[in-house]
Amino acid sequence: MLSPNEEAASRLRRLAATPLHPVGAAGSDRAGLAAIRSIISHREMLGLLVRRDLKARYKDSTLGFFWSLIRPLVQLAIYFVVMGQFLGAAQFIPDFAVYVFAGLSAMGLFTEIVVGGTGSVVNNGGLVKKVYLPREVFPLSSAGSALFNFGIQLIVLLGATFLVLKPPLHWQIVYVIPSLLVIVVYGTALALLFSAVNVYLRDTQYLVEVVTMLLFWASPIVYSWEMVKTLIASPFLLEVYTNNPLTLAVLGFQRAFWVAGEGAEWPGGLWLRLAIALVVGLVLIIVCHRTFVRLQGNFAQEL
Repeated sequence: MLSPNEEAASRLRRLAATPLHPVGAAGSDRAGLAAIRSIISHREMLGLLVRRDLKARYKDSTLGFFWSLIRPLVQLAIYFVVMGQFLGAAQFIPDFAVYVFAGLSAMGLFTEIVVGGTGSVVNNGGLVKKVYLPREVFPLSSAGSALFNFGIQLIVLLGATFLVLKPPLHWQIVYVIPSLLVIVVYGTALALLFSAVNVYLRDTQYLVEVVTMLLFWASPIVYSWEMVKTLIASPFLLEVYTNNPLTLAVLGFQRAFWVAGEGAEWPGGLWLRLAIALVVGLVLIIVCHRTFVRLQGNFAQEL
């Protein structure tokens, strides 16, 4: 039977012999495949966080998840009436409602991933300080809940195409795959980066909201790419505008769901542009994750 002093000394020796793994240090082995394995091992926690985010959003609401349907429909109605009818944009774009909603769905997914991910670590400060788990699960959970809401909007979009008797039963529907991948990859990369920066500089979240609003109007959602081509005289500036990953993703969604745009003018090589944007996005997500890893070491202290 060990005395209390001997038992305490034994615990200290065992603690001293336990290897320490620094978090966020340069060259940390959590980067890359190790981080993916860690996230997979905590996939149940990730799923729990996604469900919690979805339930908390409409907590104590009578309509609950029906708000996921109502909000995009109201947003569509506003843009259709104000931009399409009052400002006359619908005169130049056939099936204007489908055209706008395709762009709104793409941009809405990106905005929700980035904005939600930016505040995810700060909003889960209690868990960060008390429980060990990969910090990446917080921005990833925001991406998961955004994809759920996007799925509901996609059902509304498909319903709208059938309502105007022009369902997307054409080969261009495959454009939705690379376009969706571009949005998710870039959104997740920026969510990782900004969620870490937001811990140290809380103004980041408000800045991100402003920038995403500007990106909305800088994308061909309520106006056409063909209109931009006629307004921008410089070929170089037109290429810069067109090769914006968000612009390419929005154009991809429009080509996939906007059947009335069969005769519209599109930028050449859209497939190749989307592929290049996706490769650049994968590089970006690696860089942003490494930055996240370097910054996460002091999350608990900052929170």
